[in-house]
Amino acid sequence: MADIEYLLSKQSFIELSVRERAKSLFDKDQFKELLDPFSRMMSPWLLKQNIVPQADDGVVIIKGLIQQKPVVVISIEGVFQGGSLGEVGGAKIAGALELAIEDNQNNIPTTAILLLETGGVRLQEANLGLAAIAEIQSAIVELRQFQPVIAVIAGSVGCFGGMSIAAGLCSYLIMTQEGRLGLNGPQVIEQEAGVEEYNAKDRPFIWSITGGEQRFASGLADAFVEDDRDQIKQQIIHYMQQGLPKVQRSTQAAFYLSKLSQVDTSDQVSPMQVQKLYQGEQA
Repeated sequence: MADIEYLLSKQSFIELSVRERAKSLFDKDQFKELLDPFSRMMSPWLLKQNIVPQADDGVVIIKGLIQQKPVVVISIEGVFQGGSLGEVGGAKIAGALELAIEDNQNNIPTTAILLLETGGVRLQEANLGLAAIAEIQSAIVELRQFQPVIAVIAGSVGCFGGMSIAAGLCSYLIMTQEGRLGLNGPQVIEQEAGVEEYNAKDRPFIWSITGGEQRFASGLADAFVEDDRDQIKQQIIHYMQQGLPKVQRSTQAAFYLSKLSQVDTSDQVSPMQVQKLYQGEQA
């Protein structure tokens, strides 16, 4: 009975729109969107390629308070162009992070929260997107000296490409079972290495390798939560209260390289082997 009551009380985070996700994290009426769609900050490059642009270029920036503490929430729209980043959307994210850095330098302890639903660089704006993601990564590293940078990967779009590196730079990473995290997406791996190596249509296999449960079990994500907006919000609040981690994951390159060197690439690694590897056992 208790399980049924819990399921009925759950409110999905994934089913919310990109703006609703961001707004659901704030104290009631304690937020303001920056560069909203009425600002008409859209990509100048998509129309040239006969692609309909979006008025906010698929990135929502909202500043406000969570438990009366200043935060900026950056949410990427996974439905628009697969959550890919170009010049405008990337600049919005980098600019928001840089303003949070300025806040902290001015003794306003602003935390950044990234809601990541992205395939990485937008192919139609490749070089511009790459430059923007480099600026985002640099800003994350600088900001996390002051306050934790918290990322959430909740939906089925996942987080891939250059933004997966940005996720790895964050102080804390929260994932759901539906979320995925990887440097290359399934279709890219299949195209380059063949279907025998990675079948992009084999959804159970893909999630068993790059899904939230596996990434958490392997120590590549800090929290594994259900698709529930209250759980996700409470986990974010917990990390805000916890403050900076003792060790940033991205500073442990030697540890991860030592684990990767143990992998036998002649055979397809299994999800359990990956877990054992990162938990300290020989694969």
